[in-house]
Amino acid sequence: MSAVRVLPAGPRALLVELQSGEEAEAFHAELLRRRADGGLRGVREIVPGARTVLLDGVEDRTLADRLPCWEIPPLHRGAGEAVEIPVVYDGPDLAEVARVWGVAAAEVPRIHAGTEFRVAFCGFAPGFGYLTGLPGHLRVPRRATPRTRVPAGALALAGPYTGVYPRPSPGGWQIIGRMPEVAALWDPAREPAALLGPGARVRFVAAGAGG
Repeated sequence: MSAVRVLPAGPRALLVELQSGEEAEAFHAELLRRRADGGLRGVREIVPGARTVLLDGVEDRTLADRLPCWEIPPLHRGAGEAVEIPVVYDGPDLAEVARVWGVAAAEVPRIHAGTEFRVAFCGFAPGFGYLTGLPGHLRVPRRATPRTRVPAGALALAGPYTGVYPRPSPGGWQIIGRMPEVAALWDPAREPAALLGPGARVRFVAAGAGG
């Protein structure tokens, strides 16, 4: 793993900066493993970002010095049961994504649904997970002109990420489909409220267009 930078973030929190999203995912997974083994005394929250991980509730004053020296194993994406999300692949940007990928539009759903994703981190809106898993050559740019309103349930791509909009909002991602049961993404009465938490495995299942 390349250089790791550890910064104080308040009296009992540390912000760990990594060089890439892949390294942040692997570091987050290792932190969860060590906490489960009892190795992170007092740490209450471990919050991943695009290239950072925040630890809150740090009691060990030597942890900041030791974190950069950790040996971090490669991320193993196959752990845990995958969350399956039914989607209809009928988005308005299917043709554009197909053009970028160099395939027929009918191939986009097959490729996307055949990929296993992992929630790298959450943000933007309650219940919105940034999912990784598409190989580098399938990354797509954001739209040149963002939409003023993206409907709830829209399945979209941007850069290395896949995401499902949990509520209507502006957005510049490429929409390739929709999740009919969008309410499942965020339920304040459920514990946890978010269906897609950091580290979760995710598979999209192609559903009929009648949903």
